[in-house]
Amino acid sequence: MQHSAIATKRPLARLGDATRFAAWAFTPFQRLAARELYGLLATRAFTENGLYLNLGYWKSARTIDEARAALAMLVAEAAGMGPDDDVVDVGFGFADQDMLWMEHFAPRHITGLNVTPMQVRLARQRVQRRGMADRITLTEGSATAMSLPDACCDIVTAVECAFHFHTRADFLAEALRVLRPGGRLVLADVIRAAPEPAALRRRVQDFTWSQFAQKFDVPAANADQRAPYAAKLRVAGFAAVDVTPIGEHVFPGWHRALAEDPALFARLPMAGRLPYRLLLNLDARTVYSAFDYVLATARKPTGKGVRDGAL
Repeated sequence: MQHSAIATKRPLARLGDATRFAAWAFTPFQRLAARELYGLLATRAFTENGLYLNLGYWKSARTIDEARAALAMLVAEAAGMGPDDDVVDVGFGFADQDMLWMEHFAPRHITGLNVTPMQVRLARQRVQRRGMADRITLTEGSATAMSLPDACCDIVTAVECAFHFHTRADFLAEALRVLRPGGRLVLADVIRAAPEPAALRRRVQDFTWSQFAQKFDVPAANADQRAPYAAKLRVAGFAAVDVTPIGEHVFPGWHRALAEDPALFARLPMAGRLPYRLLLNLDARTVYSAFDYVLATARKPTGKGVRDGAL
Protein backbone atom coordinates (compact mmCIF):
# COMPACT_ATOMS: atom_id res chain seq x y z
CA MET A 1 0.00 0.00 0.00
CA GLN A 2 1.27 3.46 -0.84
CA HIS A 3 0.82 4.90 2.63
CA SER A 4 2.44 1.99 4.48
CA ALA A 5 5.90 3.31 3.69
CA ILE A 6 5.20 6.73 5.19
CA ALA A 7 6.47 7.16 8.75
CA THR A 8 5.02 9.65 11.17
CA LYS A 9 6.70 10.91 14.32
CA ARG A 10 3.39 10.79 16.20
CA PRO A 11 1.82 7.37 15.42
CA LEU A 12 -1.65 6.79 16.79
CA ALA A 13 -0.39 3.67 18.54
CA ARG A 14 1.53 5.74 21.09
CA LEU A 15 -0.18 5.45 24.45
CA GLY A 16 -0.77 9.18 24.87
CA ASP A 17 -2.33 9.61 21.44
CA ALA A 18 -4.32 6.39 21.70
CA THR A 19 -5.74 7.44 25.05
CA ARG A 20 -6.73 10.87 23.76
CA PHE A 21 -8.32 9.38 20.66
CA ALA A 22 -10.25 6.81 22.72
CA ALA A 23 -11.48 9.60 25.01
CA TRP A 24 -12.70 11.49 21.94
CA ALA A 25 -14.38 8.41 20.46
CA PHE A 26 -16.06 7.03 23.55
CA THR A 27 -16.60 9.94 25.91
CA PRO A 28 -19.84 11.87 25.36
CA PHE A 29 -19.37 15.53 24.52
CA GLN A 30 -15.58 15.18 24.24
CA ARG A 31 -14.47 17.61 21.55
CA LEU A 32 -11.21 17.99 19.67
CA ALA A 33 -10.30 20.85 17.39
CA ALA A 34 -9.91 19.76 13.77
CA ARG A 35 -6.16 20.36 13.91
CA GLU A 36 -5.76 18.00 16.87
CA LEU A 37 -8.22 15.41 15.61
CA TYR A 38 -6.52 14.97 12.24
CA GLY A 39 -3.15 14.95 13.94
CA LEU A 40 -4.30 12.01 16.08
CA LEU A 41 -5.73 10.19 13.09
CA ALA A 42 -2.29 10.50 11.47
CA THR A 43 -2.02 8.49 8.23
CA ARG A 44 -5.04 6.28 8.85
CA ALA A 45 -6.60 6.75 5.42
CA PHE A 46 -9.54 4.69 4.19
CA THR A 47 -8.15 4.16 0.70
CA GLU A 48 -5.91 1.21 -0.09
CA ASN A 49 -3.65 3.42 -2.19
CA GLY A 50 -2.98 7.01 -1.26
CA LEU A 51 -4.13 9.02 1.73
CA TYR A 52 -7.44 10.52 0.66
CA LEU A 53 -9.76 11.50 3.52
CA ASN A 54 -13.06 12.22 1.71
CA LEU A 55 -16.19 10.01 1.57
CA GLY A 56 -15.95 9.59 -2.19
CA TYR A 57 -18.19 10.22 -5.19
CA TRP A 58 -19.81 6.93 -6.14
CA LYS A 59 -21.81 7.79 -9.27
CA SER A 60 -19.62 5.53 -11.41
CA ALA A 61 -16.98 4.38 -8.91
CA ARG A 62 -16.94 0.81 -7.63
CA THR A 63 -14.09 0.98 -5.10
CA ILE A 64 -13.14 3.44 -2.38
CA ASP A 65 -9.97 4.41 -4.27
CA GLU A 66 -11.97 5.22 -7.40
CA ALA A 67 -14.59 7.13 -5.43
CA ARG A 68 -12.14 9.32 -3.51
CA ALA A 69 -10.34 10.34 -6.70
CA ALA A 70 -13.69 10.85 -8.45
CA LEU A 71 -14.73 13.47 -5.88
CA ALA A 72 -11.48 15.36 -6.38
CA MET A 73 -11.95 15.21 -10.14
CA LEU A 74 -15.53 16.45 -9.84
CA VAL A 75 -14.32 19.53 -7.96
CA ALA A 76 -11.60 20.28 -10.51
CA GLU A 77 -13.96 19.83 -13.45
CA ALA A 78 -16.57 22.07 -11.82
CA ALA A 79 -13.88 24.72 -11.45
CA GLY A 80 -12.85 24.41 -15.09
CA MET A 81 -9.27 23.95 -13.89
CA GLY A 82 -6.60 24.35 -16.54
CA PRO A 83 -3.02 25.39 -17.37
CA ASP A 84 -3.62 29.13 -16.90
CA ASP A 85 -4.94 28.80 -13.35
CA ASP A 86 -3.36 29.57 -10.00
CA VAL A 87 -5.21 27.44 -7.46
CA VAL A 88 -5.59 27.79 -3.69
CA ASP A 89 -6.66 24.50 -2.12
CA VAL A 90 -7.76 24.86 1.50
CA GLY A 91 -7.67 21.81 3.77
CA PHE A 92 -5.64 19.70 1.35
CA GLY A 93 -5.12 16.71 3.67
CA PHE A 94 -2.09 14.82 2.40
CA ALA A 95 -2.18 16.55 -1.03
CA ASP A 96 -3.56 13.57 -2.98
CA GLN A 97 -6.04 15.80 -4.78
CA ASP A 98 -3.40 18.42 -5.57
CA MET A 99 -1.10 15.86 -7.15
CA LEU A 100 -4.03 14.38 -9.07
CA TRP A 101 -5.01 17.82 -10.36
CA MET A 102 -1.47 18.63 -11.37
CA GLU A 103 -1.23 15.36 -13.28
CA HIS A 104 -4.57 15.70 -15.09
CA PHE A 105 -5.15 19.47 -15.42
CA ALA A 106 -1.64 20.96 -15.10
CA PRO A 107 -2.63 24.25 -13.42
CA ARG A 108 0.09 26.89 -13.35
CA HIS A 109 0.50 26.56 -9.57
CA ILE A 110 -1.32 25.14 -6.54
CA THR A 111 -0.96 26.68 -3.10
CA GLY A 112 -2.30 24.55 -0.28
CA LEU A 113 -3.32 25.71 3.20
CA ASN A 114 -3.83 23.30 6.09
CA VAL A 115 -3.98 23.71 9.88
CA THR A 116 -2.57 20.26 10.77
CA PRO A 117 1.26 20.37 10.93
CA MET A 118 1.73 16.62 10.54
CA GLN A 119 -0.33 16.58 7.34
CA VAL A 120 1.60 19.53 5.93
CA ARG A 121 4.94 17.88 6.66
CA LEU A 122 4.06 14.52 5.11
CA ALA A 123 2.26 16.10 2.15
CA ARG A 124 5.38 18.11 1.32
CA GLN A 125 7.44 14.93 1.33
CA ARG A 126 5.00 13.20 -0.98
CA VAL A 127 4.88 16.15 -3.40
CA GLN A 128 8.69 16.26 -3.41
CA ARG A 129 8.89 12.55 -4.26
CA ARG A 130 6.48 13.09 -7.16
CA GLY A 131 8.70 15.86 -8.55
CA MET A 132 5.96 18.49 -8.17
CA ALA A 133 7.44 20.71 -5.46
CA ASP A 134 8.10 23.54 -7.91
CA ARG A 135 4.39 23.66 -8.84
CA ILE A 136 2.70 22.76 -5.53
CA THR A 137 3.43 24.86 -2.43
CA LEU A 138 1.98 23.53 0.82
CA THR A 139 1.85 25.66 3.94
CA GLU A 140 0.41 25.57 7.42
CA GLY A 141 -2.29 28.19 7.52
CA SER A 142 -5.88 29.09 8.28
CA ALA A 143 -8.80 29.09 5.88
CA THR A 144 -10.28 32.11 7.66
CA ALA A 145 -7.09 34.19 7.78
CA MET A 146 -5.14 33.24 4.67
CA SER A 147 -1.55 34.43 4.55
CA LEU A 148 -1.99 35.30 0.89
CA PRO A 149 -2.21 38.63 -0.98
CA ASP A 150 -5.40 39.99 -2.48
CA ALA A 151 -6.41 38.78 -5.94
CA CYS A 152 -3.65 36.17 -6.13
CA CYS A 153 -5.50 33.19 -7.62
CA ASP A 154 -8.06 32.05 -10.16
CA ILE A 155 -9.61 29.14 -8.23
CA VAL A 156 -10.26 28.41 -4.55
CA THR A 157 -11.22 24.86 -3.58
CA ALA A 158 -12.13 23.09 -0.36
CA VAL A 159 -12.85 19.37 -0.54
CA GLU A 160 -15.00 18.12 2.34
CA CYS A 161 -13.56 20.41 5.00
CA ALA A 162 -15.38 23.78 5.03
CA PHE A 163 -17.83 22.56 7.67
CA HIS A 164 -14.88 22.66 10.11
CA PHE A 165 -13.97 26.29 9.44
CA HIS A 166 -14.56 28.81 12.23
CA THR A 167 -16.61 30.00 10.45
CA ARG A 168 -17.65 29.13 6.91
CA ALA A 169 -18.75 32.75 6.40
CA ASP A 170 -15.28 34.01 7.38
CA PHE A 171 -13.74 31.56 4.92
CA LEU A 172 -16.00 32.81 2.12
CA ALA A 173 -14.89 36.38 2.80
CA GLU A 174 -11.26 35.30 2.56
CA ALA A 175 -11.90 33.29 -0.59
CA LEU A 176 -13.46 36.32 -2.26
CA ARG A 177 -10.48 38.44 -1.21
CA VAL A 178 -7.79 36.16 -2.66
CA LEU A 179 -9.65 35.44 -5.92
CA ARG A 180 -9.03 37.56 -8.98
CA PRO A 181 -12.11 39.10 -10.64
CA GLY A 182 -13.94 36.32 -12.42
CA GLY A 183 -12.23 33.70 -10.24
CA ARG A 184 -14.07 30.53 -9.27
CA LEU A 185 -14.89 28.98 -5.92
CA VAL A 186 -15.75 25.26 -5.71
CA LEU A 187 -16.62 23.44 -2.50
CA ALA A 188 -17.56 19.84 -1.81
CA ASP A 189 -19.23 20.28 1.55
CA VAL A 190 -21.33 18.61 4.23
CA ILE A 191 -24.31 20.63 5.47
CA ARG A 192 -27.54 20.05 7.40
CA ALA A 193 -30.39 18.29 5.65
CA ALA A 194 -33.86 19.79 5.49
CA PRO A 195 -35.97 18.73 8.47
CA GLU A 196 -38.03 15.57 8.10
CA PRO A 197 -41.84 15.98 8.31
CA ALA A 198 -42.25 13.41 11.08
CA ALA A 199 -41.42 14.70 14.57
CA LEU A 200 -39.53 11.54 15.61
CA ARG A 201 -37.31 11.63 12.53
CA ARG A 202 -36.64 15.33 13.12
CA ARG A 203 -35.47 14.52 16.63
CA VAL A 204 -33.17 11.83 15.23
CA GLN A 205 -31.79 14.36 12.75
CA ASP A 206 -31.20 16.93 15.48
CA PHE A 207 -29.45 14.39 17.71
CA THR A 208 -27.29 13.06 14.86
CA TRP A 209 -26.24 16.54 13.77
CA SER A 210 -25.45 17.64 17.33
CA GLN A 211 -23.25 14.59 17.86
CA PHE A 212 -21.49 15.17 14.55
CA ALA A 213 -20.93 18.84 15.35
CA GLN A 214 -19.61 17.99 18.81
CA LYS A 215 -17.22 15.30 17.66
CA PHE A 216 -15.96 16.97 14.49
CA ASP A 217 -15.64 20.56 15.71
CA VAL A 218 -18.42 22.05 13.59
CA PRO A 219 -19.38 25.55 14.74
CA ALA A 220 -23.06 26.25 15.30
CA ALA A 221 -22.79 28.98 12.67
CA ASN A 222 -22.01 26.30 10.07
CA ALA A 223 -25.28 24.37 10.52
CA ASP A 224 -26.53 25.63 7.17
CA GLN A 225 -29.19 24.06 5.04
CA ARG A 226 -29.09 24.45 1.27
CA ALA A 227 -30.89 27.79 0.83
CA PRO A 228 -29.08 29.62 3.67
CA TYR A 229 -25.81 28.17 2.34
CA ALA A 230 -26.41 29.74 -1.06
CA ALA A 231 -27.45 32.97 0.64
CA LYS A 232 -24.14 33.09 2.52
CA LEU A 233 -22.26 32.86 -0.75
CA ARG A 234 -24.25 35.79 -2.14
CA VAL A 235 -23.87 37.86 1.03
CA ALA A 236 -20.11 37.27 0.85
CA GLY A 237 -20.16 38.91 -2.59
CA PHE A 238 -20.15 35.93 -4.95
CA ALA A 239 -22.14 35.72 -8.17
CA ALA A 240 -23.25 32.78 -10.32
CA VAL A 241 -24.00 30.84 -7.13
CA ASP A 242 -25.06 27.22 -7.52
CA VAL A 243 -25.51 24.70 -4.69
CA THR A 244 -26.18 21.25 -6.12
CA PRO A 245 -27.04 18.29 -3.88
CA ILE A 246 -24.89 15.23 -4.65
CA GLY A 247 -25.50 13.21 -1.48
CA GLU A 248 -27.23 10.43 -3.43
CA HIS A 249 -23.84 9.75 -5.02
CA VAL A 250 -21.90 10.02 -1.75
CA PHE A 251 -23.58 8.56 1.34
CA PRO A 252 -25.18 5.36 -0.07
CA GLY A 253 -21.98 4.36 -1.87
CA TRP A 254 -19.83 4.93 1.20
CA HIS A 255 -22.31 3.04 3.38
CA ARG A 256 -22.50 0.14 0.93
CA ALA A 257 -18.71 -0.04 0.61
CA LEU A 258 -18.28 -0.32 4.38
CA ALA A 259 -20.74 -3.21 4.40
CA GLU A 260 -19.25 -5.03 1.42
CA ASP A 261 -15.50 -4.35 1.68
CA PRO A 262 -13.96 -5.97 4.79
CA ALA A 263 -10.59 -4.38 4.08
CA LEU A 264 -12.15 -0.91 4.03
CA PHE A 265 -14.04 -1.57 7.25
CA ALA A 266 -10.82 -2.78 8.89
CA ARG A 267 -9.15 0.52 7.99
CA LEU A 268 -11.63 2.41 10.16
CA PRO A 269 -10.09 3.45 13.49
CA MET A 270 -10.81 0.72 16.02
CA ALA A 271 -12.86 3.10 18.13
CA GLY A 272 -15.25 3.59 15.21
CA ARG A 273 -15.76 -0.02 14.15
CA LEU A 274 -18.14 -1.21 16.87
CA PRO A 275 -20.68 1.62 16.60
CA TYR A 276 -20.53 1.61 12.83
CA ARG A 277 -21.06 -2.15 12.65
CA LEU A 278 -24.44 -1.55 14.27
CA LEU A 279 -25.24 1.23 11.79
CA LEU A 280 -24.55 -1.05 8.83
CA ASN A 281 -27.81 -2.83 9.61
CA LEU A 282 -29.68 0.39 8.81
CA ASP A 283 -30.45 2.00 5.46
CA ALA A 284 -28.08 4.80 4.42
CA ARG A 285 -31.02 7.22 4.24
CA THR A 286 -31.62 6.64 7.93
CA VAL A 287 -27.97 6.77 9.00
CA TYR A 288 -27.31 10.01 7.07
CA SER A 289 -30.73 11.64 7.39
CA ALA A 290 -29.21 14.64 9.19
CA PHE A 291 -26.83 15.43 6.36
CA ASP A 292 -26.87 16.96 2.93
CA TYR A 293 -23.81 16.84 0.68
CA VAL A 294 -23.41 19.62 -1.86
CA LEU A 295 -21.19 20.76 -4.67
CA ALA A 296 -21.17 24.54 -4.40
CA THR A 297 -19.82 26.77 -7.17
CA ALA A 298 -19.61 30.54 -7.45
CA ARG A 299 -17.65 33.32 -9.13
CA LYS A 300 -16.11 36.55 -7.97
CA PRO A 301 -17.76 39.36 -9.97
CA THR A 302 -15.66 41.05 -12.59
CA GLY A 303 -16.82 44.55 -11.68
CA LYS A 304 -19.32 46.66 -9.77
CA GLY A 305 -22.99 46.03 -10.30
CA VAL A 306 -22.66 42.40 -11.37
CA ARG A 307 -25.83 40.60 -10.38
CA ASP A 308 -26.03 37.02 -9.18
CA GLY A 309 -26.08 34.65 -12.14
CA ALA A 310 -23.65 36.73 -14.24
CA LEU A 311 -20.36 35.19 -15.30
